Amino acid sequence: MSQPLPDNSSLPALVPDPAALPASVIERRSFLTRLGAGVAAFSAAMGIAQPAGAQSAQGGFRPARYPQDDWFDEVPGKHRFFFDATTPNGAGEAITFASNYYVASKAGYGLEPKDLAVVICLRHWATPFAFSDEVWAKYGAMMAERIKFNDPKTQAPPTVNVYQADDYGMLIPSRGTTLDAMIARGTHFAICDMATRAFSGIIAAKTKSKPEDIYQELKASAIKNAHFMSAGIVAVNRAQERGYSLQYIG
Repeated sequence: MSQPLPDNSSLPALVPDPAALPASVIERRSFLTRLGAGVAAFSAAMGIAQPAGAQSAQGGFRPARYPQDDWFDEVPGKHRFFFDATTPNGAGEAITFASNYYVASKAGYGLEPKDLAVVICLRHWATPFAFSDEVWAKYGAMMAERIKFNDPKTQAPPTVNVYQADDYGMLIPSRGTTLDAMIARGTHFAICDMATRAFSGIIAAKTKSKPEDIYQELKASAIKNAHFMSAGIVAVNRAQERGYSLQYIG
């Protein structure tokens, strides 16, 4: 014979009625809600970076893609690193830090250069170091005057690209590591086209030449693995949108 179903009316509800909660519990929940909102607002105001996934989930942001930036994805490697140089010394320090990254990745993780996608950005006053010895022999004095840089051996304007020379050692921030040595490891370079045009104008004015002719000469002399971006600061942005970690050198 079946038993009558129990009367559950006297059992406590599984989800408590908020009106029945103690005031201390309600206040604690309200505080946590306000705290979460405050942290989010503070992060936004201070420009604190969020993980890419978090940004996408919260705002649905996806950067636009342009074919002229696709070369960032074509640099092979399991890890991506972008070194941003804006000064003569910064160009050499970027070489040193990037070289250290290769060495430490090998020592600590057994990674080879082919496992690392490394890009050095030469922009602003670092831009002329993307050009050949021939350009420095012809226009070194004009470029050096603008960027306030002298050959540490002669204390005169350089007549060679010092970061391509292998006999400066500790006299320069690259500590003897050359651009060619970095290229041999697979390093690529983002070159500021805006600065290249600016230097072309400076040289053209001093040599009574056409700026476009000088510009084409500079571009043709660029180091291997060079990619001219509309501006170096654009390269900084696009590299991060393509998944590169950023190290600003100066």
